[in-house]
Amino acid sequence: MTTRIGLLFGSFNPVHVGHLILAEHFATRTDLAEVWFVVSPHSPFKAVADLLPDAQRLHLVQLAIAGNPRLRAEDIEFGLPRPSYTIATLDALRQRHPGHEFVLLMGADNVPGLPRWQESARLLAEVDIYVYPRPNSTLPDLAQCPRVQVIAAPLLDISATYIRESLRTGKSIRYLVPAAVEAALLR
Repeated sequence: MTTRIGLLFGSFNPVHVGHLILAEHFATRTDLAEVWFVVSPHSPFKAVADLLPDAQRLHLVQLAIAGNPRLRAEDIEFGLPRPSYTIATLDALRQRHPGHEFVLLMGADNVPGLPRWQESARLLAEVDIYVYPRPNSTLPDLAQCPRVQVIAAPLLDISATYIRESLRTGKSIRYLVPAAVEAALLR
């Protein structure tokens, strides 16, 4: 029997309570056994300029999820060619964990861009995708994508960009990130 694992990809620059609420929601309210935070060194759709070092972002995720056995930090992309492509990461994870079935967790704002993803047709054919709502996002017609399922989840509008700007300007990030993450960022 395979174990279904949700994959939440992101730069987590830094990880925040919005990420954690979504991961917990999917880990406890769907058929997923666990949710793994796949820390991406570099998304092909984002600039690298403001990115905290890979190891620091991974460490912050580990701090944020400590004590929750249903959540895991995954660094597999650190050893893959850059930029990171989801299909290559899935292939590597399948090879490393043959007893698992992986499900992509994705915000509604990312769905319209799926056709631009590397090997998107293969991705849509091989992997279940659970889509969660995002503020001000509308979904395209998904009738031709039977493996894409919209899952009701808390609608959150918290961004790592806002948190980084708050840090830059000396504003509080309390309650936006777990206390352990806040302490690590303010050191």
